[in-house]
Amino acid sequence: MSAQISQTKAERLIQIEALLLAHPEGLSQSEIAKRLGVHRSTILRNLAYISAPIYQDGNRYFIDRDAYLVNVRFSLHEALAIHLAARLLATRMNHQNPHGASALRKLGLALESLAPRISSHLMQSADMMDDPQWHFDAIYLEALEKITIAWAGQLKANLWYRADQSAEEKIYLFSPYFIEPYAIGQSAYVIGYSEPQNALRTYKIERIQRVEVLRDRYEIPDDFHPRNLLSNAWGIWYTEGDPVEVVLKFTPRVASRVGETRWHRSEQVTRMDDGSLLWRAWIAEPQEMMPWIRGWGAEVEVLLPDTLRQAMAEETRRLEKVYLTT
Repeated sequence: MSAQISQTKAERLIQIEALLLAHPEGLSQSEIAKRLGVHRSTILRNLAYISAPIYQDGNRYFIDRDAYLVNVRFSLHEALAIHLAARLLATRMNHQNPHGASALRKLGLALESLAPRISSHLMQSADMMDDPQWHFDAIYLEALEKITIAWAGQLKANLWYRADQSAEEKIYLFSPYFIEPYAIGQSAYVIGYSEPQNALRTYKIERIQRVEVLRDRYEIPDDFHPRNLLSNAWGIWYTEGDPVEVVLKFTPRVASRVGETRWHRSEQVTRMDDGSLLWRAWIAEPQEMMPWIRGWGAEVEVLLPDTLRQAMAEETRRLEKVYLTT
């Protein structure tokens, strides 16, 4: 009988933890008891045995999501996928990230017996992420932490945002829908519903000066899908209008290198008789492609759209003035 009671209690502890995780707005003792079909005094006794970080605010109980630890197990091949993602994170972000470093060290320790080589490299990636040579930005880290808390709990937040160093700081009431990394700019962006514009907006987290997480909850619309929103984006820029056709011609010298990578989901490539490569895609904001196009130098010619071609032509004239003016 006692073993059965212990098993029931253990199951109830798991159920209470799951309930609090499912309700970031918190639950009262009576609400938990009603959902589990027990007396509220039973819940009060059980709460003392839960190892998860639980706190009380008024008459409601909450899981401290900032301190909650998630148990997860990886296979060898899943661990390699994490290693690859970790290398991208470590090499494409220029801010120290102690949370990312801590996560990689925990994973590295967990894999020490199964895959010591992968474990070692995960540890090295962690060292990269909190190496003093990387810029430590306390404002950025706090903004990222609070945006994460707001997103996880679906809580609105006030953002103090500066579009650039010379711009006026503005305050927005914001509901975060998604956080997206951007490798080109070594940065991260948050997408969500912004007031007073009453529209979907994207904010660069490095430009957020301050975040205040509120208790007001919000719902992410069922029709919001980041994959669909960013499907035509080159990186992070999207548009409500139709995507623009971009046509590039790469010289034979780089055609093979361009062709071995799929750069965009909509791309179409055509091998020409002279060895060159015609690259075509439909992009939301072609201007966002300019850093990538610049990287190919004279090995690429912009054929369409005319606005992008003219922008590259103007940049070429400016480069000529820089390098050929005596």
